Amino acid sequence: MVRPSDGKVPQSVAFIKCVGSRDDVKGKSYCSRACCMYTAKHAMQVMEKIPDGQAYVFYMDVRTAGKTYEEFYQRSVARGAQYIRGRVSKIYPRGDRLVLKSEDTLLGMPIEVEVDMVVLATAMVPAAGSAEMAKMVGFSTDKDGFFQEAHPKLQPVETFTGGVYLAGACQGPKDIPDTVAQASAAAVKVCGLFSKSELATQPMVSEVDPAKCSGCQFCVPICPYKAISMVSRQEWVHGHKVEREVAQINEGLCQGCGACVGACRSGALNLRGFTDEQIVAEVDALCL
Repeated sequence: MVRPSDGKVPQSVAFIKCVGSRDDVKGKSYCSRACCMYTAKHAMQVMEKIPDGQAYVFYMDVRTAGKTYEEFYQRSVARGAQYIRGRVSKIYPRGDRLVLKSEDTLLGMPIEVEVDMVVLATAMVPAAGSAEMAKMVGFSTDKDGFFQEAHPKLQPVETFTGGVYLAGACQGPKDIPDTVAQASAAAVKVCGLFSKSELATQPMVSEVDPAKCSGCQFCVPICPYKAISMVSRQEWVHGHKVEREVAQINEGLCQGCGACVGACRSGALNLRGFTDEQIVAEVDALCL
């Protein structure tokens, strides 16, 4: 175990947790979940692999929500890792060492620690290009850029696009056991699709009246599921055969969101079960 800067073996290492996470002002508001446990692991490795090695851990809270996680954390403390509750306000060099200024909020006093190396537990963020991938496949991302599941409790591995499932840290920060469990659930969902000879789709999907469609193509980029395409249609107008483009709905991809209905300028699109005539009839019934 050596320092990246000069290759020397550090005798003392400081770990700073929640760097860029759980901070609404300068970082991410969410907890990255895995930091507490891998920091405890790294602190133990410093004391095991470096003779007389010292490990300092600066933390806000220690979150050990997992089977035997709390016991592992307590083992790290028992081995000699010094956990200091407080945020580090400043780091500056002193010779070939680093000085950390902080405050021990449990003791209510400022402290200063001098170490050979500092390790930051930074926020877990989405991979570069994930937003473009979500747009290409046809599902959405949440406010932090992670892939959005259909429902956080009832459909944690499914997306709003049929046949697309999530597993791992692409859906949000998580550790290895949670990732394995989610991957197993996604695999079972896929097996459930392949086990059927026919695919059940949503009955409430959009439909096109070709006679009203003007072929403006305004609905095509509006659809988040890429369920609308333009097809050629041959018609007879005043005894002459003409060919024009009209919108067509892929019912296997359509999820019935209704975005295209509101965007259609000619009124050619309707949502089954929620047509203009049905909604007007409901309003009339309520007003009676």
